[in-house]
Amino acid sequence: MTNLAIAANGLRKSYGDKVVLDGVDLAVPDGTIFSLLGPNGAGKTTVVKILSTLVSADPGTGDINIGGHDLAADPQEVRAAIGVTGQFSAVDGLITGEENMLLMADLHHLSRSEGRRTAAELLERFDLVEAAKKPASTYSGGMKRRLDIAMTLVGRPRIIFLDEPTTGLDPRARHTMWQIIRELVSDGVTVFLTTQYLDEADELADRIAVLNDGKIAAQGTAEELKRLIPGGHVRLRFADPAAYQSAAAALREAAGDDAALALRIPSDGSQRELRSVLDRLDSAGIEADELSVHTPDLDDVFFALTGDTVNQPGPPSQSSRPSQPKEAVR
Repeated sequence: MTNLAIAANGLRKSYGDKVVLDGVDLAVPDGTIFSLLGPNGAGKTTVVKILSTLVSADPGTGDINIGGHDLAADPQEVRAAIGVTGQFSAVDGLITGEENMLLMADLHHLSRSEGRRTAAELLERFDLVEAAKKPASTYSGGMKRRLDIAMTLVGRPRIIFLDEPTTGLDPRARHTMWQIIRELVSDGVTVFLTTQYLDEADELADRIAVLNDGKIAAQGTAEELKRLIPGGHVRLRFADPAAYQSAAAALREAAGDDAALALRIPSDGSQRELRSVLDRLDSAGIEADELSVHTPDLDDVFFALTGDTVNQPGPPSQSSRPSQPKEAVR
């Protein structure tokens, strides 16, 4: 494995009798996007708070290394290496966007000239120059999130924790935020992302972990996770009834739809299995008129791993299943 930006072994955290994290292991390679998914109340935000030094892990937790620094021994070094953008904006609405940036520069002990230069560069990068002199209270949700991340970058962190950064944004603002996240990673930044949008993790993350009942239920790339879930198949459709019948005889494991002249063959969607189906058709001298590959999506993975048919991440528009309000402890 490449160098790790984040390595945590056996993360544990309880609040009273409630066990929030029960031995969570995480490994995040440098310069990648790692997404942590889980139902509301699963402990995602608690993971972020521990890794970013905002709360302490319980006794019994193993080693935690962030940016090459031991979190227990060198918390100040960890803080210097990271940036955190939480669910709720840290922007002060009573002052302008530029003043928010300069305030952050002061907190990082930048000189006046360096602070103004850094603020100007980041305001331009995040397309906030025209709004820089306006009170942040007048900004749209998307503008506030962009300013929030710009403020996080003042200290030039190499690791950024983004805790549900696009919640409440409209689709256009979400896609803008996705582009910003990709640009950060292209600059060598490591992004630790928690999100309630499954499509967001699918779109952005190099690796995904699913947290459930305080433990990691599974982790891997999006495609690796999708292959864990049964239900994938190849669908073949034929225009000629005779070709359909011949294909059904050649592919005896296929389920047929006589009305649609279509066959459904179980498959994990891999190139190897697809080639096997096509080779068998070629051997029989049969050609399908349409071929499509269907694999489970992250929604299927999420529900299979968490058994959660009520508390689905994301608003109702993302799925027909209803979403529930967030709980106080996540």
